[in-house]
Amino acid sequence: MKNKPAALPEVHFSDHGDTRYLHLETEWIQGSMRLDAPYDLDLEYVQRMMAWLLFVEPDTVAKRHAMQLGLGAASLTKFCHKKLRMKTTAIELNPQVVAACRLWFKLPKDDSRLSVVLGDAGEVASHAHWRGEIDALQVDLYDHEAAAPVLDSEDFYRDCRSLLTEDGGMTVNLFGRASSYERSLQRIQAAFGAEAVWAFKPTREGNTVVLALREPQQPKRGELAARADDIESRWGLPARKWLRVFKPAE
Repeated sequence: MKNKPAALPEVHFSDHGDTRYLHLETEWIQGSMRLDAPYDLDLEYVQRMMAWLLFVEPDTVAKRHAMQLGLGAASLTKFCHKKLRMKTTAIELNPQVVAACRLWFKLPKDDSRLSVVLGDAGEVASHAHWRGEIDALQVDLYDHEAAAPVLDSEDFYRDCRSLLTEDGGMTVNLFGRASSYERSLQRIQAAFGAEAVWAFKPTREGNTVVLALREPQQPKRGELAARADDIESRWGLPARKWLRVFKPAE
C-alpha cells in the first residue's frame, strides 16, 4: 500500500502598502510583487538570483532558456519572460501556487516562450528531457515552514548541473532556520567543482544566493564591472552593487 502524499499547503496573499506578498499557510513570505510594477524584481535576494547575467554576453540573453525550480510569486519567471524576452520554463509542485500567481501576481498564460509545468523539481532535474538545454537555472525550493531547502543533496545539485548548457549557470537561494549554509555550499562545490562557485554575502533578511557555473569562469573585475554597467542600463538591476558583495566562494 502506497503512502498517502502529504497535503499541500493552502495559499494566500497579503497586501502591505503597494506590495503584495505570497504565503503558504504561515506568515513566512514566499514571494512578493509591487502592485505598480508587477514585472520588476522587488526583493533584494530575488534580484541577486539574476547574477548569472554577469557571465554571459547581454546580446545573447533573449536567445537563451531560463528555468525556475519553484515558482514562488513568479517574480523570476515573469522577469525572464517579460523583461529579458527569454524562453522560460517554471516547475512548481503545488497547483494552488500556479493558480494564485495567475490570479493575484500577474503571471501570464503559457505561450510559445512561457511554460509553467506542474511537477516535482527533483524528478525534473534528474530526467533527461531538459539535459544540456538550460542556460539559467534558478533554484528556490522551500516549504510553508521555510526552515531549509526542500532539495539540497549533492546528487540533486549534480542533476542541476546536468541540465545546464556549456556556459550555463545555476543560482540558488539558501535560507532557513534549520539550514546550514556551509553544508549546502560544500554540496554545491562537490557537484560543480569549487572553482566554479561564487557567492553573495547574506542579505539583511538572511538569504544567501550562490551561483554555480557549468564550467568555471574567472573574469577580471574590469570585465565584471563593464558587464554590470550593461545589466543596469538594459534591465535596471543593481548589478554594480552586486560586485561589492559577490566573489568566488571559499
